[in-house]
Amino acid sequence: MTSPIHVTSEIGKLKTVMLHRPGREIENITPDYMERLLFDDIPYLPIAQEEHDYFAQTLRDQGIEVLYFEKLAAEALASDDVRKEFLNRMIAESGYIMGATHDALYNYLYAMTPQEMVNKIIEGVRGTDIDIAQPDLQSVSENTDWPFLMDPMPNAYFTRDPQASIGDGISINRMTFPARQRESLITEYIINHHPRFMGQVDVWRDRNHATHIEGGDELVLSNHVLAIGISQRTTADAIEDIARNLFKDSNYDTVIAISIPHNHAMMHLDTVFTMINHDQFTVHPAILDDKGEVDNWVLHPGKDGEITIEHHTDIKEVLKKALNKPEIDLIPTGNGDPIVAPREQWNDGSNTLAIAPGEVVTYNRNYVSNDLLREHGILVHEVRSSELSRGRGGPRCMSCPIVREDL
Repeated sequence: MTSPIHVTSEIGKLKTVMLHRPGREIENITPDYMERLLFDDIPYLPIAQEEHDYFAQTLRDQGIEVLYFEKLAAEALASDDVRKEFLNRMIAESGYIMGATHDALYNYLYAMTPQEMVNKIIEGVRGTDIDIAQPDLQSVSENTDWPFLMDPMPNAYFTRDPQASIGDGISINRMTFPARQRESLITEYIINHHPRFMGQVDVWRDRNHATHIEGGDELVLSNHVLAIGISQRTTADAIEDIARNLFKDSNYDTVIAISIPHNHAMMHLDTVFTMINHDQFTVHPAILDDKGEVDNWVLHPGKDGEITIEHHTDIKEVLKKALNKPEIDLIPTGNGDPIVAPREQWNDGSNTLAIAPGEVVTYNRNYVSNDLLREHGILVHEVRSSELSRGRGGPRCMSCPIVREDL
């Protein structure tokens, strides 16, 4: 194994993971800004950080190397020329291609160390942080009540979404909403300029697309099978595009596209469906019909670079065939109870992070789902969740696996 990225399953023993410890960007959310910043509530930062540190230590206690997104970014920007290029692109994607505001932001951020600069970009830059002697049209084109020249990135602690490790490569994702789109620009610089990754990683799909895909919808089921959610945040044509690239340049020969409701409660496939063992999955009952079925499409390589697509509804049969298993155990969130299931799914009861076959990390608040997992033979590590869960993302959302052992 020579690539610094190697993920050929959802459940292989986790060796290296990338996290982002929530910072002051969380404190730049107010009730008036929540919708724009994709939050329903405002986490209390000191407790959110304590909970995140507990999560990171839980992983370390299992022998997992923990890398931090913000530190990798700063290390990737060690070169002055790279830092200058990055700043110009980040400021442009924040709405300022040139002019007095661009220049003021550039000078303000360039004067910082790389780590201070990355932290400040994620935190957000207020209009009061810098002095623009002669404001230009760009600086007043937004609602004048909006306090930020560069918006904060409070969703950055969900490191699953801007990218997804697949095999020995990665997708660097075009994300759906403006609040998150700049996050994957940081990923691009980590992959292209950090000495750990530079020149060594296949990029299956980059962020330079009109269509969008997010890592919470990308599940690596085996060394040749991928599942991708058709969701609020991942489009069907993006799925076809990444499938075509994988079929051409990797060992992947099967993509299972699973349709889920397009709403905020079920924003990604991994909020309603995760793999936790060779033949076991969590599933939120609300994505299944009365027969326990869900619309899905199986993609395979066709002739001359084309792909074939078959429609199915029996997800168990599709998984059994794709994974070569005699049976599939679908474990319902909240034990399928009509009240417990949606309550625990809202707090990411389905969003489990597998760290080895049959071994997962979950939020402690979802005790009904956790007890059911144990009844099904799963080893459960519970982590604290009172504040982190306010961001609508669980342990899988908060982690981007970089290396897993092969099964």
